[in-house]
Amino acid sequence: MLVFAIIVSFVWYFYFKTKQFRTNLPIRKKWFSAKASICLGAFLLFFGFNYLLVFPSSVTYVISGLFIFLGGYFMFHNFKASKHYGKFVEEELSLNK
Repeated sequence: MLVFAIIVSFVWYFYFKTKQFRTNLPIRKKWFSAKASICLGAFLLFFGFNYLLVFPSSVTYVISGLFIFLGGYFMFHNFKASKHYGKFVEEELSLNK
């Protein structure tokens, strides 16, 4: 189950990064970048949990803890950024028509 979540989060990361590179509106670029970073954080979080379950040792606990912490931080911080930029996406689109 965690392998499926790892693959899905990586696919969504790639999707949002592609959308970020293809757009030319600055706020939308930042919004897609924040969404891609949320998916990257989810990838790290799921990878940390999977690594913890597959290889249980003391070194694994440290590395998995680091991945889980960084993934949670990326998800939390970029979720707030995504909400902030999401407010201005429609306004930017209407101004640039």
